[in-house]
Amino acid sequence: MKQDKKDMGCRAFQIDRKDNVATALTEIPVGRFALLGEVVETDMEAVDKVSIGHKVALCDISQNEMIIKYGIPIGKATIAIKKGQWVHLHNMCSNYDERSSHLDTYTGVPTDIDYES
Repeated sequence: MKQDKKDMGCRAFQIDRKDNVATALTEIPVGRFALLGEVVETDMEAVDKVSIGHKVALCDISQNEMIIKYGIPIGKATIAIKKGQWVHLHNMCSNYDERSSHLDTYTGVPTDIDYES
């Protein structure tokens, strides 16, 4: 019998009922995962791989809509984000770290500096 991803322990945690993102407690591959915490829906579907500690969208988020975590706005969507997508520097900018929107999504290397000059 094939085990689904939810049964394999893929989990994310919604900190506050108002949050539109949850934090991955484990690496979440594309597919089903369990949502824990202040949740309305407990079974979710990831459409992107989400690394441990990163955010996953709990609903569709429009461009320029606030990203809510801890019950407060932590950033703003720079493009439309679909439910189940990975939420990170490639599709949001932080309210607390203006420079974060200029960092490479995977390496953290600044992209707004020309090291060749």
